[in-house]
Amino acid sequence: MKTPDFFNEVTSITMCDPLAGVLGATEDGMIDYAYTDVVKLAGHSCPTVAGAYLMVQKGLKELYGDETPIRGEIKVLMNGKLGDGVVGIIANVASMITGATDIGGFHGLGGKFDRRQLLFYEIAMEGEMALERVDTLARVILTYNPSFILPAPQMNALLPLIVSGRADDDARVLFGILWQDRVQRILIENKDDPRLVKCVLQ
Repeated sequence: MKTPDFFNEVTSITMCDPLAGVLGATEDGMIDYAYTDVVKLAGHSCPTVAGAYLMVQKGLKELYGDETPIRGEIKVLMNGKLGDGVVGIIANVASMITGATDIGGFHGLGGKFDRRQLLFYEIAMEGEMALERVDTLARVILTYNPSFILPAPQMNALLPLIVSGRADDDARVLFGILWQDRVQRILIENKDDPRLVKCVLQ
């Protein structure tokens, strides 16, 4: 699979999944999630997928500091309603990394490792998403705003050609390059800009 080079520059997220350790899936349950992994999940790379990845990454850092986050012991709370806008896309990325599911997840093993009842929608909050540790109940509220990272000006002319099917090969290639250029600026150049992802620890 050939992806843009900058995908490999995005800092990965390391989780410890005790279930993976018990079942021998990974040594000591350690799992690294790269941006490429969430691209595979979503089937595309866009500002929303990039933002979901960054929100989870920064939220886990706020909750755990230098500790390794424990997969399966984190609640994901979504402000929006499932099916509205990009709520489901963001929730899917958060679910993949944290292991949190609503009712469709793993039922557990011997009363442990139940992944259900960890993902919730329509939770009133100031941000878009919250992550909450099951053990300490510490919660971080997350808001994502990439509006100051503008797409290339040429996109205004290219987008109608793409969606209408009138774009030639050169236009399609250029559109993809410019689309990923904005994603790169979100994930690499501006990842630490405080305007991009706001974290409020509760």
